[in-house]
Formats: sequence, C-alpha cells, structure tokens
Amino acid sequence: MIRVSGGTFTMGSERFYPEEAPLRRVTVDPFWIDEVPVTNREFARFVEATGHVTVAEIAPDPRDYPGMSPEMAQAGSLVFRKTATPVDTANPANWWSFEFGASWRYPLGPGSDVDALGLWDHPVVHVAYADAEAYAQWADKDLPTEAEFEFAARGGLENADYAWGDELAPDGRMMANYWQGLFPFANQCLDGWERTSPVRSFPANGYGLHDMIGNTWEWTRDWWAERPEAPKKSGGSCCALSNPRGGKLKDSFDPAQPMVRIGRKVIKGGSHLCAANYCQRYRPAARHPEMIDTATTHIGFRCVVRES
Repeated sequence: MIRVSGGTFTMGSERFYPEEAPLRRVTVDPFWIDEVPVTNREFARFVEATGHVTVAEIAPDPRDYPGMSPEMAQAGSLVFRKTATPVDTANPANWWSFEFGASWRYPLGPGSDVDALGLWDHPVVHVAYADAEAYAQWADKDLPTEAEFEFAARGGLENADYAWGDELAPDGRMMANYWQGLFPFANQCLDGWERTSPVRSFPANGYGLHDMIGNTWEWTRDWWAERPEAPKKSGGSCCALSNPRGGKLKDSFDPAQPMVRIGRKVIKGGSHLCAANYCQRYRPAARHPEMIDTATTHIGFRCVVRES
C-alpha cells in the first residue's frame, strides 16, 4: 500500500459529463491505498482462506427479480462481446451478454480459466459490491470513498483532466488501458491490450499508484447520487466538504424503473472499454452508478486503510 497524506482539492469537473459537476472543494484525511487493484492471484488467496462464493457464482432468486424466467435463474455474469459492425451505442445490450458460468475464475465464460489464460496478475473482475466488501473485511481494510479515490487518482495534480495532465496521450504515449478506436467494434489496441492488462503495465501517477485510470472500473463505498454534495455557502463564502460519503441509499433507487430496486454504488476510474466516442470516463473526476448485485468483465476494486 502507499500512504496518501490527504489534503484539500477541487473535486469534479464541468468539462465532460453533468454528473461530475459542480466543482467543489473537498478535504480528505490521510490514508493508505493499494498500489494496484486486487488481482486474481490475491483474490484466489482470499477465496482459499475463507471459502467465499461470489455473487456471480450463486444462482439468482427469481423472487428478487420479478418477471425473470426460470431458465435465467442460473449463476453467471455479464461479459463484454465486441461487435462486428457499428451498433446503436444507446443500447448496451448490443455488447453485453449474460453468460451462464462466467465468474472471476472463468472471466469469459466456461472454458476461459484464469490460469490457462495467464490472468493471475490482472485485476480480478466479476466481483459484485458484496464480494469486494468481503475481501476488504478479510484483509482488515475498507473500500475507498469516492473522494478518497478521486484524490488518490489525481496524484497531486489540481484540475487536470487526466491523472497525468491535460493531454490524453502525450506525444502519442499510452498512459492507461482504455479503448482506442470506435467503440464497440473497432479497437486499435494502441495500448497493447484488447481486454484487461496486468497491473503495473502503465506508468504510476504522482503518488506511485497504478491503474487508477482505465483497466477496470473500481467500487467505492459511496451510494450514488446524481448530483454530488456541494459545500453550503455562508456569508458569501463556502467551506470545503470533509471527506463526503456520497448520496443516501434512497437516492440510488430509480422509481421510474420497477426492476431497478437495488441500490447503486459509485464506481470510479473508467475501464478498458472507455473510448473517445463512448464513455470518456478514463479520468479522475468521472463517476458512474452500478447496481450492487451486478458483476461484469470490467469492474474490480482496491482497498484503503484510514489512519483515523
């Protein structure tokens, strides 16, 4: 782990997506954070020590998902499948496929063994929020807050678009694992990777942390709120928020979608599926909601230890 001394920084962005605004001054206390995301190798040690069974390895209860057909009540997870041609990017079903048998052990579905594919030093994927939380408790750690993650991802840079500055690929250099080309059918793989990459494949940020941007999205503790909390002004001035914890649980529900009655947490950092033409979220300020029962091929996590 690497110690981050904490401090006050400008959180958010007003140059990309509306849910990243407003800009707000935020203070975080000192904490330690994993240098890299939790890998398959590390997660396997946890599973061996505890016997933990991940959410993706448990068949869903149809009573929790009204309208689910009995044949769908099987263990599995969401796997990204590149399309052959351009598709409507407003419909994620065009590239996400629920694969029976997909899990952290078999990231692309049955037959795609982590060992056979040589993925031990890649970030673990197909982990739902409860799986990340269970690992953190076993390791005597915690999951980062949204503010802690963003502070760490910025690596000491104030107001920069990316974790390394304001240019996505300085002098053509690939600084993170993201999608180069037109998503979801044409990945130029200028970074050398079609899917996840081994941790430490790209330069560390100013704090010595790897993969805070790209490779996999990462879980945070915070419940999703469409509009982040902002400091309250008093007498024409305002104060910095002290390590805000995001929205309340009720804010993570979408009453307009009866099927979506499961809380959503904030995920940060973007992934290898983020592209210039779709989901430009390979940035510290980027944030996205994810249902806590969902596991996919592009979500992982890392842990923190707080000093107080």
